Amino acid sequence: MLRYVTTNPGKVREAEEYLDAAVSQLDYDYTEIQSDDLGTIAARGAREAYRHAGEPALVDDAGLFVRALDGFPGPYSSYAEDTIGVERTWELAREEDDRAASFRCVLAYCDGEGFDASPDPVDVDDRVAAAAAGADPEADDEREALPVKLFEGRVRGTLVEPRGEGGFGFDPIFEHEGTTFAEMDEAEKNAISHRGRALAKFAEWFAER
Repeated sequence: MLRYVTTNPGKVREAEEYLDAAVSQLDYDYTEIQSDDLGTIAARGAREAYRHAGEPALVDDAGLFVRALDGFPGPYSSYAEDTIGVERTWELAREEDDRAASFRCVLAYCDGEGFDASPDPVDVDDRVAAAAAGADPEADDEREALPVKLFEGRVRGTLVEPRGEGGFGFDPIFEHEGTTFAEMDEAEKNAISHRGRALAKFAEWFAER
C-alpha cells in the first residue's frame, strides 16, 4: 500500500489516475522544515512519514516561482498566500516587465530500501539517481540516512490579473496558454499540472519498482 501524505483527497484521486497501485491518504503532520529547495522539504517529510507509517510513503511540496521576484514565493507559497494574499502577489508582479512564472512540484518517495542508482547525495533526475536530499535527523550517521527518490514536475506560464472561479491558491493569477488554472475544470488542470507531470514520472518509475 502506498501512503500519500496529504489532507486533500483530490490529490489521492489524481495519484490513482496515474498509478497502477493502491493509494491511500495519510493525514500526518510531518515536520515542514524551512528551506529554499522543494526537494529538501519533501525528502525530509517522506522519511518522517515512512518511519511513522511503516509503509511506502509519498510526500509532495509545491510552489509558485515568479522569475522577476527571484523565485518568490516559491517554497513559501502557502505562507505568502495566507499573509499577503493572491491579489497582493499579483500587484507585486504587475509592476514588472517580465511576468513569467512557473508552478513546480517535487514528489518524494521513501520505502526504507535503497535504489539502483548513483551515489550522488542530491539528485532530482527522475530516473538516474537515488536522492538523499538534506540531512536525516533520525539517522545516527548520514550514511544511514533513508534513501529518497525525487520526481519534479513544472508548468510554465504568465501572471495575470485574477480570473476564474475554480482551483485554489494562486490559480486565478496563473495563466497557461491563454487560460488561468482557475478557469480550468479539474480534469483540464490535472492533465497539464505540475503535480500531474511529477506523478507521470513517478508512475513510470514505480511500475518497475
